[in-house]
Amino acid sequence: MGKNQHVVKTDEGWGVRGEGNSRLTSEHRTKNAAENAGRQIAKHQQSELVIHGRDGKIQDKDSFGKDPCPPKDRKH
Repeated sequence: MGKNQHVVKTDEGWGVRGEGNSRLTSEHRTKNAAENAGRQIAKHQQSELVIHGRDGKIQDKDSFGKDPCPPKDRKH
């Protein structure tokens, strides 16, 4: 399982950052573009996508790992 990916607000727009990393993996003009990029990385690494709002608080999470006891996903 890889590092969780975080979608975060930047000065220029939005970015994707691997958990524990100080540098961004990728930068994007829109939050939607950053979410799509982060989702692809999380799927490839079988990790979790954590989406933050403008205030830095977590708004949503999406898991792409192999959880032996997955929660019931009520969003999809």
